[in-house]
Amino acid sequence: MALVASVSDNKQIQPSIQSLVELVTGGMEEVNQIILSKAGSNVELIPEIAKHLISSGGKRLRPMLTLACAEMFGYQGTGHVVLAASVEFMHTATLLHDDVVDESDMRRGKLAARKLWGNQASVLVGDYLLGQAFKMMVDVGSLEALRILSEASAIIAEGEVLQLGAAKNILTSEEDYLRVIDAKTAALFASAAEVGPVIADQGAEVKAAARAYGRELGLAFQLVDDALDYGGSSADLGKQIGDDFREGKITLPIVLAVARGSDADRVFWKRCLEEGAIEDGDLDAAIERLRKVDAIADTVQRARDYGANALKALEKLPSGPHNDALAEAVAFCISRVS
Repeated sequence: MALVASVSDNKQIQPSIQSLVELVTGGMEEVNQIILSKAGSNVELIPEIAKHLISSGGKRLRPMLTLACAEMFGYQGTGHVVLAASVEFMHTATLLHDDVVDESDMRRGKLAARKLWGNQASVLVGDYLLGQAFKMMVDVGSLEALRILSEASAIIAEGEVLQLGAAKNILTSEEDYLRVIDAKTAALFASAAEVGPVIADQGAEVKAAARAYGRELGLAFQLVDDALDYGGSSADLGKQIGDDFREGKITLPIVLAVARGSDADRVFWKRCLEEGAIEDGDLDAAIERLRKVDAIADTVQRARDYGANALKALEKLPSGPHNDALAEAVAFCISRVS
């Protein structure tokens, strides 16, 4: 597949998700209409908080995966649109919950909902959106799609609990960290892609390939975000550079740096991340320590490897414009940090 080159050398090609956006424009317009209608409530605070986050940006990549992975099989119904909206509601709910658990102040360059309305309201509105997501899944009438997405919801919650165990623990292993992001991030990407061929009534091999594509893309996406926090730009990341560091988050660059660094380095990471005693200049010092042991570069390489796996999974799906657009989405994901 020609786009493999763009995953490993994005300076020659500047991929984007524009092809994917254009292919699913009609479906996404319907998804957005459903989102606005289902985010409504007679309880004034619910649509206020929901729309604050929904309107704050984001690429809406997950629902686009659902649409593309159904339309590539010529699916003509409306079930994929409703499932795509469900996927976006699930994602939005997890963001509201994540910000409370992580005590985040910002989300996509804006104040997090919890800073504006409080933790309790954010959690409860997240629960409301999850409830709406499951109601929509039931409306579609596919038990298999309902099973896949409900399992994803449970796995995401497990990932949150796993992350609590790793929070501010600089001795977190690479294996444990990958388990966290496999659950927290990759599970929804995988399910979003898989329900496309499910609603299009495709066979087991195709559904497994779509799921593999989504999972590998999700892992690559998260690792790119991890690297961007220490070596990217706010525009690429959608938040301030160094937010993970300031919030004491243990991400793959940190895991690698702690394992490879000196005793003095571990004292530094413990003070900054476990104890939260960050001083002026510590972010620059952190970036220098990460670069010294190639922690950022190796995180990016792991993301490239997952991206290559995603492209391999696409080889089992029908060729054509949707396949090409999904391949370019992989290259775009990696290019954000290249």
